Amino acid sequence: MRTQRTSHDRLSVVIGAGGTGGHIYPGLALADALRRAVPDAEISFVGTERGLETRLIPEAGYRLHTVDMIPFDPSLGARRFLLPAALVKSGAQAKSVLRAQRAQVAVGMGGYPSAPVIVGARMAGLPSVIHESNAVPGRANRFAALLTDQITLAFEESRAHLSGSRHADVVGMPIASELAALDRPRLQGDARRALGVPTHGRLLLINGGSLGAARLTAAAADLARRWRDHVGVHLLIKTGPAALDEVRRRLAETGADRVATAVPYLDRMDLAYAAADLAVCRAGSATVAELAATRTPAVLVPYPYAPGDHQTHNARVLTDVGAGLLLPDAETDGERLASLVEPLLAEPARLAAMSAAAHPGRHGEAADLLAAHALRLAGHPLSHPALPTPHTEIAI
Repeated sequence: MRTQRTSHDRLSVVIGAGGTGGHIYPGLALADALRRAVPDAEISFVGTERGLETRLIPEAGYRLHTVDMIPFDPSLGARRFLLPAALVKSGAQAKSVLRAQRAQVAVGMGGYPSAPVIVGARMAGLPSVIHESNAVPGRANRFAALLTDQITLAFEESRAHLSGSRHADVVGMPIASELAALDRPRLQGDARRALGVPTHGRLLLINGGSLGAARLTAAAADLARRWRDHVGVHLLIKTGPAALDEVRRRLAETGADRVATAVPYLDRMDLAYAAADLAVCRAGSATVAELAATRTPAVLVPYPYAPGDHQTHNARVLTDVGAGLLLPDAETDGERLASLVEPLLAEPARLAAMSAAAHPGRHGEAADLLAAHALRLAGHPLSHPALPTPHTEIAI
C-alpha cells in the first residue's frame, strides 16, 4: 500500500545517484529543479562510499545517505553471486532512509548506487520513477525497470532496449541550468579569463569524464608536445586527480606547458564549453547531452568497455547529424588526434556548421520535466514545469 501525502507534509524526495559524474550531475540538476518548483522541499540522495557522490553531493548542499551496494559488473567473477544479497541488504537500508526522510517519491538516476532506492521504494510501498540516461540502458536500470512502471528516458533510442518502456516519457537529459541557454560565442572571452587560458586563438578542450581517461590524457599530452611551438592554439586538459602530477610533469619536460593547461576537475562546465572551440571527449550520456545543448563541436572517443557499447550509441546521436566526429579508442593517440583536430581548428566555417547541426532537444528543460513527473507521483502536481531562466551572463 502506498503512503499517502497529506497537505501538512513537507515534500520529501530521495534521489539515487552515484558512481560517476554521469549519474550524479543529472541527479543534482533534478534536485535543483525540484527546489525551484518547491523551495522548501527536502531533497536528499542515496549513494555509496565508493563514488564521486561523497564529494559532489555535499558540496552542492544536499544530504547524502550511503548504503552497502556493489556494482552490476560481470568482471566481479565469483563475487557476482553476492549481488542478490547486496541488493536485499542495500534495499532494506534505502527503505529505512526513505521512511526516516518521510519521502513521498523515490527517483533512480541509473548506475548501481541508484538500484537500492528503487528496491527500497518497492519495499516501502512508495511510488518511484527511473531515468535512463544512455542510448543503451545499463544493467542497474534494466533491473530497476522491473520494479516500477514509471520510466523516463534521455534519448528515444533507449526505448527499444528497456523492458516496460513502451509508454516511457522522453524528457531528455537533466543538465545544469547554466548550460541550458549558454551563449558560447558571446561569453568565450569571459570564460577563458576565468579559466586562466589565453583569450585569443583556438582552444581545444580535452575532457575524459569525471574521473579522467588515460587514453585521452596521453593523446592530449602528445598532441601538446607536437604543438609546443605553435602560436594561437591552446589545450585545456582535464586529467582527473590521479593523473594530474604526471601530466604536468610531462608537459613541463617537453616544453608543452606553453600551449597546454592541465586541471584535475572542471566543476564549471559552463565555462569550459563557452571557452572551447572544439572538444575531445568520451561519450557518456551527460556529456553528449551537454554538447548538444551548448552546441559544442566535438570529437567523440567512446569508452570501449561500456556495457552494451552504449557510449558508441550515445556518440551517434551527434555524429549521425554532423555535430561530431567518431574516433575509436584504439586509434586515439597524438598523431591521429592531430590529423582530425588540426583541419577542424583551421576551418571556422566547418566548426560553425558542426555547431549548427547539434540539436539541443529537450535537455535544457529535462530537469524540470523530470521534476514535474516526480512531483505528480508525490501528489504535488504542477500545472506546468518551471522552465529554466535563460542565462545571459557567466557568474565568475
